[in-house]
Amino acid sequence: MDESAPASEVAAAEEPRPPRTGIFITLAGIAGLVALILLIDPLRAGVGEAVSGDTEALRSEIRELGFGGVLIVLALALAHAVVWYPAEILDAAAGFVYGFWVALPLIMFGWLLNAIVAYWIGRHAARPALWRVAGRERFERLERAVEAGGVTLLLGMRLIPVVPFSLFSIVAGAARVPRVTFLWTSMVGYLPLTALFVYLGSQLEELSPTDPVLWIGAAALIALLLFSRRVRRVMREAA
Repeated sequence: MDESAPASEVAAAEEPRPPRTGIFITLAGIAGLVALILLIDPLRAGVGEAVSGDTEALRSEIRELGFGGVLIVLALALAHAVVWYPAEILDAAAGFVYGFWVALPLIMFGWLLNAIVAYWIGRHAARPALWRVAGRERFERLERAVEAGGVTLLLGMRLIPVVPFSLFSIVAGAARVPRVTFLWTSMVGYLPLTALFVYLGSQLEELSPTDPVLWIGAAALIALLLFSRRVRRVMREAA
């Protein structure tokens, strides 16, 4: 190695390149997911309603499809891998349509599928493509934080929606977080917030300010916001 070469060139030369097959499969998968969103009318409408925050329209869309609505819920969760919208909108809509005990395992399964797909994208897609999507500086800062933060940061980023669910999964994949650790922290960390919004959706028509779950949820959100200070400190130290 030429000692006079710039440090950036040395780092680029030493960084392992992802296999071309993996990159091709990843890009083809992303293109296929986008094509499904564009070609399937209920899915395209659902994504548009989620992005715009139209919870009422999204609930109606899912309810009118019957059992097909279950597939749309899962597809919308997968679509979040390439179209970032507030995940809580889908959580609440599913709760409203299917009730808490059906919607919670359904939506958690959807986010598990999303996590697997987004992790794959991060692990196998070329970094320059990810930099263009998320911004190089932001992506690299998150990647350093993930590498340094360990399980505490992985859980904290799921407990508190600091960055989009899928973006963090992509970063975790790029940072080579062990798959098992990534999956269990994603599911355990994301469960409380998801359960809260699914419950709120399930009680939307009869939600009362005296509902104890509402007050417990508010207290939990305050606790999570306080916990977020520790997560942000870890990220700053890592960056």
